[in-house]
Amino acid sequence: MKDKKKAILQILIVVAAIALCTFTTLVGFTGKHLGSAQNIKLGLDLAGGVSITYEAVGKTPSKEKMEDTRNMLQKRAQVYSTESSVVVSEGGRITVDIPGVDNAEEVLSGLGKEGSLDFVGQDDITFEGEKQTKPKYDNKDIICSGQDIKDAEANIEQDQQTKQKKYVVNLKLKTKGTKAFAEATTEYAPQRKIIYIIYDDEVLSAPAVEAEIDNGEAVISGGFKTYEEAEQLASMIRIGALPVQLKEIQSRVVGAQLGLDAIQTSLLAGAIGFALVVIFMVIFYRLPGLASSVALVFYLVLMLVVLELLDVTLTLPGVAGIILNIGMAVDANVIIFTRIKEELAKGKSVQASIKLGFDKALSAIIDGNVTTLIAAFVLFIKGSGTVKGFATTLAIGIILSLFTSLVITKLLLNAMYVLGIDDAKYFGTEKERKVIHFVGNRAKFFAISGALIVACVVVLGINKAGRCDGNILNYGLDFSGGTTFDITFNDDQKIDSSLKEEVEKIFMDESGSNDVVISEIAGANGLSVRTVELSDDQRANITNKVMDTYKVKQNNIENENISASVSDEMRTDAVVAVIIAVICMLLYIWFRFKDVIFAGGAVLALIHDVIVVLLVYAAVKISVGNTFIACMLTIVGYSINATIVIFDRIRENLKSKNDIAAIEEAVDASITQTLTRSINTSLTTFIMVAMLAILGVESIRDFAIPLMAGIICGGYSSVCIAGTLWYSMKKHFKTGKQRKSTV
Repeated sequence: MKDKKKAILQILIVVAAIALCTFTTLVGFTGKHLGSAQNIKLGLDLAGGVSITYEAVGKTPSKEKMEDTRNMLQKRAQVYSTESSVVVSEGGRITVDIPGVDNAEEVLSGLGKEGSLDFVGQDDITFEGEKQTKPKYDNKDIICSGQDIKDAEANIEQDQQTKQKKYVVNLKLKTKGTKAFAEATTEYAPQRKIIYIIYDDEVLSAPAVEAEIDNGEAVISGGFKTYEEAEQLASMIRIGALPVQLKEIQSRVVGAQLGLDAIQTSLLAGAIGFALVVIFMVIFYRLPGLASSVALVFYLVLMLVVLELLDVTLTLPGVAGIILNIGMAVDANVIIFTRIKEELAKGKSVQASIKLGFDKALSAIIDGNVTTLIAAFVLFIKGSGTVKGFATTLAIGIILSLFTSLVITKLLLNAMYVLGIDDAKYFGTEKERKVIHFVGNRAKFFAISGALIVACVVVLGINKAGRCDGNILNYGLDFSGGTTFDITFNDDQKIDSSLKEEVEKIFMDESGSNDVVISEIAGANGLSVRTVELSDDQRANITNKVMDTYKVKQNNIENENISASVSDEMRTDAVVAVIIAVICMLLYIWFRFKDVIFAGGAVLALIHDVIVVLLVYAAVKISVGNTFIACMLTIVGYSINATIVIFDRIRENLKSKNDIAAIEEAVDASITQTLTRSINTSLTTFIMVAMLAILGVESIRDFAIPLMAGIICGGYSSVCIAGTLWYSMKKHFKTGKQRKSTV
């Protein structure tokens, strides 16, 4: 009786927690709707924001200086939102788009300000003014400037003497700054002299030099009462000095680029997909499927609460990512339920099967999610812009899905068992499956994969030869830049969805591309239109068509070419982040499985999946933009997770067996035993993404279609490639060792 009361209480607590999160999501607390989903910051594509255009003062700077300035402004803008976009236009102009802000004055004061950041030693500085606060020094006495700063970030460290936590700023300098800083600190360290950090004639900080710093990495400590104070100094140092002096020539509020329809269709796709997944789970896994569905609801509402609390900016790819995470969150539950059914098939009791199911599934779940979490962490640290935003959402999703599957689902199942739902028929039993000889058919699988890889190379080559721009992929505005039009309509012209569709058709007909992004200009009865780069004749034709169709005066139509919003630096950051993430995952798998061949097999299968998705982009000529980065990163996380589940079962079945025949038997048995899990996880994830492809707007389809291919390929590579590839490498190295020992 006592156990039943406890079980009822546990179920009520879960239901209450879901209700609380739902209330928080829909309504929130206090007059400011604290915790409410309506407070989640939306990206420029969903909610619009502020667009500010600057122009270089004086002579038009070189391309290199403009690019340096753009990169600096990108770092400044990311203080407001990681999804900010900065593009270079003609005539020394730079446009900054910041989502989630509706007041340009909030950002104008510091964003494009020509700040002067200098590091000056105390021997070379004097102070003037009534309170002796205005620093005076010569340019020749500057140790290093803002342009010598690589990065600055706030951190928390432990004081070696007091053992108390302290707030510090970690400073990293570029090569030139490192040398100058080393010389200055060598001179100042013996007397603990001060190096002043000065921004626009104001002393930001005056740290004393305690030791020579010759590696370009310094720590500024002392005087910070809160983390926010340290972050404020780090932010000012990061801002540095712009290479080009700018003046603001225009600021405006722009509307959402995709509009309300995009959100509604994505949410509808998510709702339908979620319902289908719940139905599938209940039918296939019965009572455990029902428990996991309740846990999934908890996961979803908790995800929205955390997004608001952590102040994450949510773009449309982010919405798609959350919907995708619902499908992926099922994975841990599927692994557990498969284990429970296996134990029931062995004749174990329901209670024992539940316990053993969770215990045996734990290592695969932890290893799979930790590897993906490692990737997310590296991407957050090394990435920028969309990559950083994606990494944040991915990490949150992984942590919450682990909690709901390992804690909430287990709690519900145990509570239901105590309440009398203890018959094995409510759980189902795993039927004995005839072992499939995957290893024996590995040559066929390798041939199929080889053909896909060759096809990718061929298609990329054909694209490069056949495209007038020589690109191997159909790069969109984010990667290749384009042309932007600002059109101010007459006051009697109503701006609605039909007008946007008409304008979009004009641009598509003239440019021959469907890559057109339209947003409203608030307070100006106008539209801002971005498309691929147009020739002078194409610009003139569009201008004439708009003038004739809508009776717009020519001086109310402005156009200019713009650079890509994804800079070379951001692309490099993304590639470097992925490479480091793959290496870190390889090392983790090597450590956990005590076998580097496991790690090598997993990474090769992952690369295989990425190549196949790349083939889809190239063959279907899908526009490559920010969603391309998100898609590839999703495949990296998804593919490695599925592979580790099979490797975990191989490790379990192999145990101490070491001969080739036993290894082959273990691989075939392991893949067969996990086959249902592999199919079901791929199916539930595919359902969610398919709904996006069917109901989503075009930009979401560009994300969903290659992702669907990646899910199918990820399932195929995990089942047919990863394990058999591991066997082939294991056999090769083992045979090689035997030959050497014989010789």
